[in-house]
Amino acid sequence: MTQVGNPFAPLQDSDRIQSLDVMRGIVLFGILIMNINGMGLAGAYMDPTVSGGATGWDLVTWITSSLLFEGTMRALFSLLFGVGVFILLDRLEKKGAGMEGANIYFRRIIWLLVFGLIHGYLILWSGDILYNYALFGFIVFPFRTLSPKKLMLIFVFLIAVGTLWDYLDYRKDVKFMDQLELARSNEMAGKDLTKEETAALKKWDDIQEQRSPEAIKEYNESMRQSYFKVVVFNAPHFTEDNEKFPYRYDLWDVLSMMLLGIALFKLNILSAEKSYKFYALMAIIGYAVGLSINYYELKTVLDSDFSYLGFSQSFATYQLGRVPVAIGHIGLIMLFCKLPMIHWLKKSLAAVGKMALTNYIMHSVFALFIFTGAGFAMFGKLQRHELMYIVFGIWIFQLIVSPIWLKYYRFGPLEWLWRNLSYLKVHNLKKNSKE
Repeated sequence: MTQVGNPFAPLQDSDRIQSLDVMRGIVLFGILIMNINGMGLAGAYMDPTVSGGATGWDLVTWITSSLLFEGTMRALFSLLFGVGVFILLDRLEKKGAGMEGANIYFRRIIWLLVFGLIHGYLILWSGDILYNYALFGFIVFPFRTLSPKKLMLIFVFLIAVGTLWDYLDYRKDVKFMDQLELARSNEMAGKDLTKEETAALKKWDDIQEQRSPEAIKEYNESMRQSYFKVVVFNAPHFTEDNEKFPYRYDLWDVLSMMLLGIALFKLNILSAEKSYKFYALMAIIGYAVGLSINYYELKTVLDSDFSYLGFSQSFATYQLGRVPVAIGHIGLIMLFCKLPMIHWLKKSLAAVGKMALTNYIMHSVFALFIFTGAGFAMFGKLQRHELMYIVFGIWIFQLIVSPIWLKYYRFGPLEWLWRNLSYLKVHNLKKNSKE
């Protein structure tokens, strides 16, 4: 890399849109509420009965996070990524970057993919999203120039396909449970089992084995080992997730929201330019629809006593609940950005958002030292509600440190590295006395 030769500089502070930075900071904090369960507990991300507790404050924590944050924070993070893609490429094109603009963008995406692999394999967060964003960053590139109407039509199509697939999976699970019940009945009667019935019994045994107390104990002990042993233990889990999730779920989950983000940005909705009434209606309608569906899903699970089929049925409407709630969040966040008060909090949240990559990776670094044998080996030792103490502690730390860092430096440390690698130019990190 060289100090000269690239006239296309990264976005300057004066060009940034504060509402996007504030929103990014809020969403980053919201994501930690969900991620902390996977960082500190085995098999507890969706099902609280596996570990972490499903009664008292643990149940309240699970219900609250499922109602308000599950899927919605990831939706907004994906949406903001799409906005970032559009802003970067639009700015470069307006500066006449031409093919060099595409080179900068694709270098940026390739390095994001590398960061994701490092994050997953070496910083030990198997739920990393950077790798997935890089994959779909390649796909979203040609869609950025479409009109908001066309982007929304594609968004609706992708959500519809994902919802249909989820529903078909639920119907398969209904059939599976019917086969399982028949297999158990025939087995008790001493009848010969069909191939399908034998397979159903085997599948159920595998499901139960994965969530058994013995399996959870073994997982907990594995995560409390020394750093390199945890790296070896974690690697197959990260690999397995990324062999399936990007193509079964993220095409409908992540790409759809990236496209919606570009559409909403083009409509000036994400820059807090609309009226108070517009954002209030956005929040009210979004929450009315989304929270109703999320409540139905939670009631389904609770009424079934956290049964396998109860969870499967709740997943069938997953997209229909999380997207409206995410829209409601946008309305509420934009109202917060427009209000002429609490400027110190907005400034701190915006600083967190400007350093989103650094702060996102920092969550995992904290988790590595808190939960694995590289540090305090607390994996599996805290209840679900107790994990929130760690979440709040990280929030406070980043709200304090991020503005202090940006007082003296132009970028977060990882943002600076990412820009250097993308632009093939070493940018000044430290601010001069006049800035």
